Amino acid sequence: MAKPLFYDSARRGTPPIEEIRGAFKYRHLIFQLVRRDILTRYKRSFLGVAWTLLNPLGMTLVLTVAFSQIFRFQTPYGYAAYVLSGFLAWTFFSQTTTAAMVNLVWGGGLLNRIYIPRSSFALAAIGTGIVNMALATIPLLFVMIITEVPINISLIFLPVPVLLLAGFALGMGLLISALAVYFPDVVEMYQIILTAWFYLTPIIYPEEIIPEAFRIWVTTLNPMYHLVKLFRMPVYYGQFPTWQELSICILISVTMLVIGWWIFSNKSDEFSYRI
Repeated sequence: MAKPLFYDSARRGTPPIEEIRGAFKYRHLIFQLVRRDILTRYKRSFLGVAWTLLNPLGMTLVLTVAFSQIFRFQTPYGYAAYVLSGFLAWTFFSQTTTAAMVNLVWGGGLLNRIYIPRSSFALAAIGTGIVNMALATIPLLFVMIITEVPINISLIFLPVPVLLLAGFALGMGLLISALAVYFPDVVEMYQIILTAWFYLTPIIYPEEIIPEAFRIWVTTLNPMYHLVKLFRMPVYYGQFPTWQELSICILISVTMLVIGWWIFSNKSDEFSYRI
């Protein structure tokens, strides 16, 4: 006869640790959520996976015409590769954080029926974003070849900035998801913040044109500046980052992840009552 199992709430660990355990235990569910998101996105699309390749190319073409020809921005190599390398990093961040928040708010009904780790939605958003970014590197390499940007061995370093960007996006996604549960208007407000943040980050313009009075806000105090630059270095500049540049990005990513995970996990028990 099987020994009965009892749940003792007094023996429960701290919420952040319990959330990690739950996410690992339900890793197959998270994988299925990623699979569902990818299939849903491409199943009914006429272009299918090709849209992931054509979308960044189309945006790059528009931005290149607008800024390299009209505003005459100068970059070391092809402007199109400069824009696309930054645009891919930003798109990953904006899409994953938004998806983490929206999926939790709109998928909250599931939390009232069965138990799943609340972080599953955010982790699935990151997984989906990584798959989309991997596909989007194909047009990036194509643009680099067309614009004669040197392809160097530094490309082997690319998974590191992607990993740090994913950690930062996960922490931010968890933080704004927790806020959105209590304040639904955060969903709409975040889109405005993202738009302003995009233009305050040197993605479509070189950082050299930033006025000295605004440089500290756009570069030093802007976490996405450091992460986008780290992503660009092995791709566009063909360089490995210095230890100082890498250390700053590690600190930004880990700090945001710890803060977001801590706040989210400590409030997650209340989500099913508020969504």
